[in-house]
Amino acid sequence: MIKSISLCTFLLFSFVAIGQNRVQIQGKLVDTSGNPLSQATVMLLLPKDSSLVNFGRANEQGAFVFKNVKRQAYLLKASYVSYVPLQVDVNPAQEESINVGALTMKPISKELFEVVVRTAKAPLSIRGDTIEYNAGSFKVPPGATVEDLLRKLPGMEIEADGSIRAQGQTVKKVTVDGRSFFGSDPKLATKNIAADAIQKIQVFNGKTEAAKVTGIDDGKKEKTINLELKESHKKGGFGKITAGIATEGRHEVKGNYNKFDAKNQVSVIGLANNTNQSGMSFDDYQDFRGSQAFSWGDEADFGFSGNNRYITFDDGDDQMGIPIGGRRDGFSKNYSGGANYNYDTKKTKFSSNYYFNQSERLIDKISSTQRFFQDKTQNSADTTNQRSFSANHRMSLRYEKTIDTLNTLILIGNGKLSFGNATQNSQIFQQLLVQNNLFPRNTKLMNGSDQQSFSSQNSAIFRHKFAKKGRSFSASAGYNYANSDGASTQKSLNQFLNATTLRDSIQAIDQLTNNFSTKTQVKSSLFFVEPLSKVFYWESFFNTSFQNNRLNRDLSDRSTAGAIARNDSLSRYYDNNLTYNRLGSSVRYSKDGVNVTVGLAAQHFNLTGDFRRAAGATNLATIDLNYLAWIPKIGIDLELKNNRYLFFSYDKSAQEPSIRDLQPIVDNSNPLFLRVGNPNLLPSMNHSLSTGFNLFDAANFMNFYSNLSYNYNVNQVVYNQSINANGVVLTKPMNISGGESYVGYFGFGFPLKKTVSTLNINADFNSAKNPLFLNDVLSNTNTNSGNISSRLSFTPSDRITLYVNAQFGLIHSTYDKSALPEQTIYNNQYGSELNFNFGKNTFLSYNLDYKVYENKTRGLYQEMPILNVSVFKYVGKAQKSEIRLTVYDVFKKNLGVNQNAFQNFVSFEKTQTLSQYVMLSYTYNMRGLSSPIRKN
Repeated sequence: MIKSISLCTFLLFSFVAIGQNRVQIQGKLVDTSGNPLSQATVMLLLPKDSSLVNFGRANEQGAFVFKNVKRQAYLLKASYVSYVPLQVDVNPAQEESINVGALTMKPISKELFEVVVRTAKAPLSIRGDTIEYNAGSFKVPPGATVEDLLRKLPGMEIEADGSIRAQGQTVKKVTVDGRSFFGSDPKLATKNIAADAIQKIQVFNGKTEAAKVTGIDDGKKEKTINLELKESHKKGGFGKITAGIATEGRHEVKGNYNKFDAKNQVSVIGLANNTNQSGMSFDDYQDFRGSQAFSWGDEADFGFSGNNRYITFDDGDDQMGIPIGGRRDGFSKNYSGGANYNYDTKKTKFSSNYYFNQSERLIDKISSTQRFFQDKTQNSADTTNQRSFSANHRMSLRYEKTIDTLNTLILIGNGKLSFGNATQNSQIFQQLLVQNNLFPRNTKLMNGSDQQSFSSQNSAIFRHKFAKKGRSFSASAGYNYANSDGASTQKSLNQFLNATTLRDSIQAIDQLTNNFSTKTQVKSSLFFVEPLSKVFYWESFFNTSFQNNRLNRDLSDRSTAGAIARNDSLSRYYDNNLTYNRLGSSVRYSKDGVNVTVGLAAQHFNLTGDFRRAAGATNLATIDLNYLAWIPKIGIDLELKNNRYLFFSYDKSAQEPSIRDLQPIVDNSNPLFLRVGNPNLLPSMNHSLSTGFNLFDAANFMNFYSNLSYNYNVNQVVYNQSINANGVVLTKPMNISGGESYVGYFGFGFPLKKTVSTLNINADFNSAKNPLFLNDVLSNTNTNSGNISSRLSFTPSDRITLYVNAQFGLIHSTYDKSALPEQTIYNNQYGSELNFNFGKNTFLSYNLDYKVYENKTRGLYQEMPILNVSVFKYVGKAQKSEIRLTVYDVFKKNLGVNQNAFQNFVSFEKTQTLSQYVMLSYTYNMRGLSSPIRKN
């Protein structure tokens, strides 16, 4: 009892002592006439180094207050647009609250302007939706990059992959001195430019590229960061080269270098490794492509967003793009390299690049699948070994010419040449359960392929602005072409274990297939904007295209004696044409942050063609589909006061059936899962309603965002699944209406302690009902899924940065009018990341990613803790060299794991992948921006 009283007394006096060491500071900001200066920025700084302790904004009466701050001397600094920055000393005595009274700020006169520019170095200032940080006020270690600097700034978040969030929104663009020289991915600049090259960092809501071109505010905002360079750092180059050697015979070499000035950028990049780094990371990709990586309007399809049509002109990996991604499952050897040149002036922009990549990949995986039918259940256990090789050459050109102030021409060309081959060996054991009777079988697959392809995408865009403000005209033309030439072999052996005769117990397939296909598209678009008044605008557009698809597939059976005979029933030839036209118009109202768009378009498909066994054979089916769809559009964007945004939209889209779904010929690429097309398919349509709200409170850097949407499908393509007595599944696409989904996501972030720690909480959900056809019986799949996650960032000092995160995911599926079992899947993830500075340019970092996969219905459970630890040191006078020792996968637990529940099946898959190894690496950073340029 006495001990308890003593402990309570000690705690009481401790809290009293802590409370006595805290103070409240308040006051009011007014102009020379005594009028309050609302929304003025107020900061508390430490006198010794002007480091930021706390900040806020004055309210409507000009009052401000800092609660519960440490009792010590401060500099109180205030800034307001067009006023001389104010600074006063605050020295708390023993009082609980200090009122500094009314502080008068004076307007800036011309005589005072130069003095203000030289002396005003406040850590941050807030003007409307723009926040400006003085880089010199935030301390980072030598050799730090802009990314390290951003981690120190209030309101900024850096995700594990290097992506940036500012004020709760994803940063879409980073500019340097106002120029979009680094493309649309912000990580290029933040990971490569030295922090000491930056004078200021400005964060604001920029206009979209579409709004800049048309001159009309479309109500859409892009969170943008502008890096203002010091005068001495206006020219230079940057890059790095890394070489590493590791245990288990692993090695890695990669490098890039970029040289740029006001007009030119030259880039080279390359990598070679056997550590599963299959392609360049996205920031390296942007590094490589530079300012012309992505530009608005390059798709050359004008009009509002109801034009959701997807046409692929490439049969290789990743379509026309350079392969992007980190480490993949399995084991791979990778080589790649390329060169890029950009020329950028006010009137001329030119970009060209060539890129080559080669990858050889080995995959060993085991998987289990359950597929449910009304009276049958199919259980499968699959062991698969795959080997694949691919090599790709990619070329790209882009030319943009501002002919004069009114006219702009853009020419774009992309090409790709690909080669590849693959082999697959699978051993599959299946059990078909029918009314408590088991029908087991073994299947052995041995498939191979060899393919090459070529694709090209080309377009021209012309834009004209009239002398009348707001009036503009755009026209585009495009030509796309692709071909693919490949050969494949397919061998399978099916053994039915319950069969009573040898003839019934074994089925064998040995087939050879030759495919040659071409795809050609010619298209054009027109777009016209006419201002009806200062606030109303009329927009009209027309899209047209003609697409031809041809395929010649010859499939032959090979006998045990080696004789080859054409299989007419599985061979096919088709020649299809798709003509597409869309004519639409909309009216936009834009004034004082209110943007309303109402539009309507008529969209017409004409799909004609035929399917045959061979080029000269009789038609199996003839398609002549005409379809007209009316596509409405409603959009409302409201920019409210104090950084609040509200938006609502209604969209409708129409999509023609794919050629693959229309083919009335059996595809037996997988003899256990056959598919056949349906030439009577209609275009599918989707209705979408969406609304959302975003908020950023600049006074305390609190942010909130939310979005809700509803989708309804008409003539949705649903695959009817039927299963025969041998357990072979046949799918056929059909049109069904009624599928719907409710989707939402929310986010909330706020500082627990300004400049020290921030907490972000996010959640999303998807509640969907989709039609399900099983053995010609229609029912519905009800899938409810969601995730909730949190992330805590903690930076107590210049030496320590800690991030902790957790995510909980759930998928729950039920079925209408069916005895199919419910499915519940959990995908949970926990993680933390630490960076610690020991001093003397020596650092420790670790990254822990702990994943848990669980399916209680099937009794599956898998834990996977992945820990990577690094110790590294910057050496040399300018700290450009880095020596790093890294242990990957400390616990040796790395696996490729994937589980899913969809429609009538549930699956679980494990893939052997690169696990524990130790690597010693050396990196040399070529940061041309880290040293001043000498001037004569």
